[in-house]
Amino acid sequence: MDYEALMVASAEAAAAATPVSAARLSTGYSWSEIPRWHEGTFYFSDMYNHRVLRLDEDGVASTYIDASTRTPLAPEAGSTATGTTEVVLGGLGWLPDGRAIVVSMHERLLLVWDGATLEQYADLREVATSSCNDMVVDADGRAYVTQLGYDLFAGEEAREAGLIVVEPDRTVRDAGVGTFQGANGIGLSADAATLITAENDGCRISALDRGTDGALSGRRVWAELPWMPDGIAIDGADGVWAGLPGSGWVGRFEEGGKATHAVQLPIDQAMGTAVALGGADRSTLFIACGMEVFDWAKSREEGLGSIWTAPAPYGAGSARP
Repeated sequence: MDYEALMVASAEAAAAATPVSAARLSTGYSWSEIPRWHEGTFYFSDMYNHRVLRLDEDGVASTYIDASTRTPLAPEAGSTATGTTEVVLGGLGWLPDGRAIVVSMHERLLLVWDGATLEQYADLREVATSSCNDMVVDADGRAYVTQLGYDLFAGEEAREAGLIVVEPDRTVRDAGVGTFQGANGIGLSADAATLITAENDGCRISALDRGTDGALSGRRVWAELPWMPDGIAIDGADGVWAGLPGSGWVGRFEEGGKATHAVQLPIDQAMGTAVALGGADRSTLFIACGMEVFDWAKSREEGLGSIWTAPAPYGAGSARP
């Protein structure tokens, strides 16, 4: 990957977009990721502190899910999985009965939280080739889970992998729509007819048609991006906001790839990893930011992860997550 060329393209795209100012809401976390807005509350994963947090309007955090005492599953024979020492919580969503489900990334499991206990909900290991990643849950409780396809933290070479579907009855299967280049953020349009996912290693966003039964088809490239996208949020005007860690900004893109809005972030304080639309009318952009992703102990010790907010031109409506 030609990072120098990407930096030039990224800077040009940001300069041509409408600028949006951001303010820091809260800090003191490890690698902040997977922001969510659910029933009037903002949530995110403080990954290397093994917890999901919620923030109040003043940016004060409280623990929602604590996985620090969970003993991770041992890897299968021959596996290079890194999850034998720590549980890292990724994609987050809610079932129709109100329980939360969350991806245990390196265990390759879905865990369920009922407010008191954290238990296994679905085993993804027969389908997932390596670390799992983000997730969106539809109104029926069907989960679509992304996976990197390789062990980034062990220095493995990048390789493609499929999208995982966990049906409401907990059946786990490959989505049957081919493989993706480092699938990361994922979401559903307001009408639930389009599923969108960010391919980090492919510098693009891909779209799929979604039937009322949850089946996916019609895969296509929705936009080629000037930088590697991470977590995403879909707004009510069918734009996609994307975290672009390492670029110095997060952006809103139209189908085809034009950046319409750019939120510049101080790169020495905040790398925008993922975004969510929340607040009144879901028109506030919440930006999860981190500074150290590979050295988990350092990330915890420094506590430089943060949450920023910015006004968004369009609300999210009923788009998910």
